[in-house]
Amino acid sequence: MNEVLLCPGDVTLAQWRAVYRGAAVRLNPECAKRVAESAAAVARILAKGAPVYGINTGFGKLASVRIGDDDLARLQRNIVLSHAAGVGAPSPVPVVRLMMALKLASLAQGASGVRPETIALLEAMLAKGLTPVIPAQGSVGASGDLAPLAHMAATMIGVGEIFIGDARLPAAEALKQADLLPVELGPKEGLALLNGTQFSAANALAGLFEAELLFQSALVTGALSTEAAKGSDTPFDPRIHDLRRHTGQIEVAAALRALMTGSPIRASHLEGDTRVQDPYCLRCQPQVMGAALDVLRQAAATLEIEANGVSDNPLIFPDTDEALSGGNFHAEPVAFAADMIALAICEIGSIAERRIAMLVDPALSGLPAFLTPKPGLNSGFMIPQVTAAALVSENKQRAYPASVDSIPTSANQEDHVSMAAHGARRLLEMAENATAIIGIEWLAAAQGVDFHAPLASSEPLEAARASLRKDVPTLADDRHFHPDMGRATALVRSGALVAGAGDLLPGVA
Repeated sequence: MNEVLLCPGDVTLAQWRAVYRGAAVRLNPECAKRVAESAAAVARILAKGAPVYGINTGFGKLASVRIGDDDLARLQRNIVLSHAAGVGAPSPVPVVRLMMALKLASLAQGASGVRPETIALLEAMLAKGLTPVIPAQGSVGASGDLAPLAHMAATMIGVGEIFIGDARLPAAEALKQADLLPVELGPKEGLALLNGTQFSAANALAGLFEAELLFQSALVTGALSTEAAKGSDTPFDPRIHDLRRHTGQIEVAAALRALMTGSPIRASHLEGDTRVQDPYCLRCQPQVMGAALDVLRQAAATLEIEANGVSDNPLIFPDTDEALSGGNFHAEPVAFAADMIALAICEIGSIAERRIAMLVDPALSGLPAFLTPKPGLNSGFMIPQVTAAALVSENKQRAYPASVDSIPTSANQEDHVSMAAHGARRLLEMAENATAIIGIEWLAAAQGVDFHAPLASSEPLEAARASLRKDVPTLADDRHFHPDMGRATALVRSGALVAGAGDLLPGVA
């Protein structure tokens, strides 16, 4: 998908994923009429002379302060400058681009009172590869993602910094290079750009998309580990899962069966195997991974709704010329979704680490100790398992729910907040940790299957093993392990691990 046509209110998760992966963005021109009507409504509302929050009043606790007509433009500029108070490292460019596209789709629904030229600038910045530098920290997820979105809005008025490729330039200079002019904000526009959940939602969606690839990759390594340990596929029998009725569990069991179908390794121990049951990390994969799939899908449903909604305040209704104050900026749905994704990522990595630990233990796997032909002289996979354990524990600490926290802000006017921003922000780092765990499991499982030669596994699992072996040879004697782990993790991240599985793997979004 080289270009995404944004039809606000009706954008699919696949389209948001494409934006995150780098697709160009173009706004449906049919939005122009309702955008113009919304901006005209703001003018009519102002003409009535009544106080309207954020249009001719102060903000937050200062909402009771009336602003004169001569200062309305200055008011909007001031809110951008004063609220651009984030700290920390710049947010990843793909996440910021997604945030900009989410904001564009929200504003284009004609409920925010933003003029067409302001929306056009945001669209042009996306088209020309101008990505605002957005400090990652500073939002509590209500009243909207104020600080991050203020940094975005600041670049639109020529303040702050912008990435163009690898260059980090002053915003005014970057706009000039792209033949774009800074916008002078009209009434309501600064607040409209700042208010909303787009920073939290973009981070949560990015986490969801990475978690989907992680989930599918872990199904392949889980099946390969089962083969390495000469585990049974009986626990994946559909009759078991049909009785419990969980959709995710049923689909995961079907995927694991399909991944192992036709395996000579499995056929070699169908009879005469003295083991009655495999460890939970093999036997309960459908139950654990199926539950993770169901949770990820629930989070995906929430985020798809959020991405297509309008989270501004106040909202403009041109048909009645009303500006209604509410709380759509409160990111509680995003916070809950982010917490669910965090739990799923943590558990995917946790059960994968248990499979690694099982494989290096000869009492459980029947394989040479630490998966090395000469244990003692060589340590083999001893420390990669320790690294996986460390990453699991780190993810456990990060998986604590963010949504149960709150702290009053704005002199207690904004007295309950969602903490969605950092709840969502942690997801990419958690997914990266879990991706490294899956990379280690891929190495260990392939090594284990190597010991069963000349027996091979199934066609899709052999494709996964061959994909790894193009870059990482079998471990005979100890060698510098870090490069092997780096290559395996990069291959997982690239999607190479799941490429050979075709349509066998269930999707999340």
